[in-house]
Amino acid sequence: MERLKLVLQYFQSNSESISNGICIILALVSVKLYTSFDFNCPCLPQYNKLYSLGVMIVPPIILFFLGVLVNRHTGVMMDEWMRPIGNRSKNPAVVKYLFSAMIQRALLAPMVWILVTLLDGKIFICAFSVSVDPALFSGLPNNTGLDVIKIMAKVPCKEDVIFRNSSFRKAVSRYVRCYSQAVGWSILLFLIVLGAMGRLIKPCFDDHATFLQTRYWSNYLDVEQKLFDETCVLHARDFARKCVVQFFEDMREDTVLHLPHPPFIANSREEWEEEEEERLHGISKQDQMDQLLSKWYYSKPELDVTRIAHRPRTCVTWEDHDGTTLYSDV
Repeated sequence: MERLKLVLQYFQSNSESISNGICIILALVSVKLYTSFDFNCPCLPQYNKLYSLGVMIVPPIILFFLGVLVNRHTGVMMDEWMRPIGNRSKNPAVVKYLFSAMIQRALLAPMVWILVTLLDGKIFICAFSVSVDPALFSGLPNNTGLDVIKIMAKVPCKEDVIFRNSSFRKAVSRYVRCYSQAVGWSILLFLIVLGAMGRLIKPCFDDHATFLQTRYWSNYLDVEQKLFDETCVLHARDFARKCVVQFFEDMREDTVLHLPHPPFIANSREEWEEEEEERLHGISKQDQMDQLLSKWYYSKPELDVTRIAHRPRTCVTWEDHDGTTLYSDV
């Protein structure tokens, strides 16, 4: 249970981890879909290969675009690529890094589907049983009145009557399945070797400092957009509360009540109102908000926080009657 909590905390830690978790879930979904999918070969020479390749190719395409759709890097990359320059220049390396991360994650589920189909072998048997030379095997049914191509097209259909009490179909199926699994394991080995070589060779040719800068600013774009969205949600909530309260205040008739009012309640109310005004950031009209959102899109702020990082502050120094410093927070 503790390990499960640690895994969930990892996937919730940042957007990159969330994207990794979603891609893993899509990969598991692809395996579940294939195992629950009832594959039935047409067993017709003109349709076997077309249907089999369609089952092998179309679902990975769907899973790929689904992976692109649910990946947060997609939105961040498109926003950075399409936005006007404004006060902030664009960094092509950041867009390239986000595109690479998006493609790598989106390809996980399609590759899992293809590998599972190859290692299982049913689709490969349906597609290429016609291409097998029947002379390699004994027991070919020759009393059915069908030509050899049609007989070989029926190899995936184990319930067909022409293969009753015959080992020919099983022998051909084993032969084609071996090729299918060999291709699947070869692709898996190639991907693992390619990833390992890329991890080992890349530091030899790339500047690691540049890579760190690119990864930092790509993470910055993601965090900046999330914080902006969260701030807009908080502002919208406070703005809506103000509008509703103002509406009810306008509908209420003036009434004078003479009641004792403790000063600390007035102070707390003033502090609460000041806090709400601070959360509104001085934006109290629709035109102001529309102008702010337009400025955010067309003219992103410059990446310089010197003013707020070195904001002037008030320092207090306590002195006695002779001017001697008693206490200072300077």
